[in-house]
Amino acid sequence: MPNDYRIGKLNGGLVVTWWGDDGKRRRYRLKAQSRKEAEVEAVSVIREHVIKPDGCDIDQLWQAYRKEKAGRRIATTMEFEWRYMRPFFGNLRPDQVSVDLCRAYTEIRRGAGKKDGTIWTELGHLRTVLRWGVDKNIIRHAAKIERPPKPAPKERWLDHEEIGRLLATPKAHHIQLAILLMLATAGRVGAILELKWDRVDFERGTVNLRSTETGPRKGRAIVPMNDGLRAALSQAKSAAITDYVIEWAGAPVKSIKTGFNRACADAKLENVSPHTLRHTAAVHLAMNDVPMQRISQYLGHSSVAVTERVYARYAPEHLREEAAILDFTKRAQVV
Repeated sequence: MPNDYRIGKLNGGLVVTWWGDDGKRRRYRLKAQSRKEAEVEAVSVIREHVIKPDGCDIDQLWQAYRKEKAGRRIATTMEFEWRYMRPFFGNLRPDQVSVDLCRAYTEIRRGAGKKDGTIWTELGHLRTVLRWGVDKNIIRHAAKIERPPKPAPKERWLDHEEIGRLLATPKAHHIQLAILLMLATAGRVGAILELKWDRVDFERGTVNLRSTETGPRKGRAIVPMNDGLRAALSQAKSAAITDYVIEWAGAPVKSIKTGFNRACADAKLENVSPHTLRHTAAVHLAMNDVPMQRISQYLGHSSVAVTERVYARYAPEHLREEAAILDFTKRAQVV
């Protein structure tokens, strides 16, 4: 698709114009009634009428990246995402991606009812693939990817009473164990579902949330198991059929969404997702004055700054000295 195409008006309608490799101008009348619609339609029109030069397209690059990440959860996630992204980006060369196309994609996904957080992640993976292509010397340049603003972190977390209700609600054994693991390890649901028994060390009393020695490490740590988790894991181990800690009917579990949502509904908990439990664990650590550096290690954060930005405000003494300095009533009373 040419980088120098233009959308304009002709006889009361919208048209897209571009110049071919032979230097001749091409023009095509669009059905779109608005500028935004025209941006989207123009992409399809030009794809159909322009012979794509030899070279790697984004579909090939995306699949190559997924192949390298085979066996990791990201590969499965990106396979699902590509069903929606491929019709828009798949046939393009990496150098043909533009800010306007990113904005058009964002509008399409919003129109389909997707939240900005989902779109932010999808386009973020596109950016990752392009940068990976540069690192692997497959392409020369990674185009700028514009994403919608990243949503603010969710504030929802569970207090002791809510946690008690969630744990007490009748549910399938694998759902209960997954909830206990997420609360006790502050692990992401993906890490919990990928956890195998060879990374549960009863002798040392640790749970290793990393699927391999080298990664993935984002948000994953090696953490000690508390007494409650040890008891639950010991019981589950005695009845285990597969290598996976979370199993059902003799097979690993790919998703706990249905069972988890039902348990939350039965416990009368609203706006709770599996990630809420990771956030809950971190908040309770902060509220009990655990140093940010130790919380960061528990969460598997790459930087303490990330932990402080999200969780420092939950610490009881956070900014206490600063607040005391600004207590001007004491001085006013003396005067």
